Amino acid sequence: MGFSLGLMTAMVHTEPRADGSAAAVESPVLEAQAPRRPSLSPSRAADFKTCPLLYRFRTIDRLPEKKSPAAVRGTLVHSVLERLYDLPPAQRTPEAALELLEPAWAELREEPGVAELFESSGEAPGEAGGKAPEPLESWLASAGKLVEKYFTLEDPRRLQPEAREELVEVTLPDGLLLRGFVDRLDVAPNGALRVVDYKTGSMPREAFESKALFQMKFYALVLWRTRGVVAAQLKLIYLGGAGDALTYAPDEAELIRFERTLQAIWSAIERAVETGEFRPNRSRLCGWCDHQAVCPEFGGTPPPFPAEAAAAVGWRTSLQVTPV
Repeated sequence: MGFSLGLMTAMVHTEPRADGSAAAVESPVLEAQAPRRPSLSPSRAADFKTCPLLYRFRTIDRLPEKKSPAAVRGTLVHSVLERLYDLPPAQRTPEAALELLEPAWAELREEPGVAELFESSGEAPGEAGGKAPEPLESWLASAGKLVEKYFTLEDPRRLQPEAREELVEVTLPDGLLLRGFVDRLDVAPNGALRVVDYKTGSMPREAFESKALFQMKFYALVLWRTRGVVAAQLKLIYLGGAGDALTYAPDEAELIRFERTLQAIWSAIERAVETGEFRPNRSRLCGWCDHQAVCPEFGGTPPPFPAEAAAAVGWRTSLQVTPV
């Protein structure tokens, strides 16, 4: 199904990502309105699939994690692309987008944990793997290159945003609450939907496409359940490397199957919370994990399961909860 040049676009908020490639900060207003009962998001579902113990550390223990230059760069690029759509269509040019980089960075560097990434000399710490520090100037230039790459993949002058940075959520018939943040939703004049997500990395190899599309199918399911319309296209825009896009067209039967997959993941999470047993799963991704010191796979000991915190937000647990 094609999309005309006059399609209307709604950009909606991006949830912090497990891979750190591109994340946006949730606004205080949305956070205040967020439901307190347990919910499932694409990132947290991916965490549990990757390593149940990581899910526990991030979702229940809420252990602090360091920000990375790559993650902050992704947030910066997303912020620039959001601000770009504040401009009249004719002014949405590469030059105008690059001019948005500095004010977006001035705000982002005030976020907790961001300033600490930069030394007094103005240099950013090295990425994972012990690389030499990167000067701030070249780090900002690399973000600018990603912004410029966007214009080789889409023409924002042909898109008219309806909304940006917006929470999407739905409660399934069985009570499971799904919630997340989508980068952009294109709505064609005939009502067809295209879900668009920006990635600041390179397009994955074919063997990893299904993992990349997991997040997009999640959004497609929420939109189908809330709007009654199956997205005509899921589109991942990769700004890294040569720049590319991965597109996929789901159907209703596939979304039904995907819904069952999410329900199975949620059931496994509920069982783990009930018993407090979250097994670690060692993989190559462990090299980027901040929690090796408390992970059994690396000789560490996890903190006691926070049964009180879990119960306070609505989890059912058979573990003893100490009255406060």
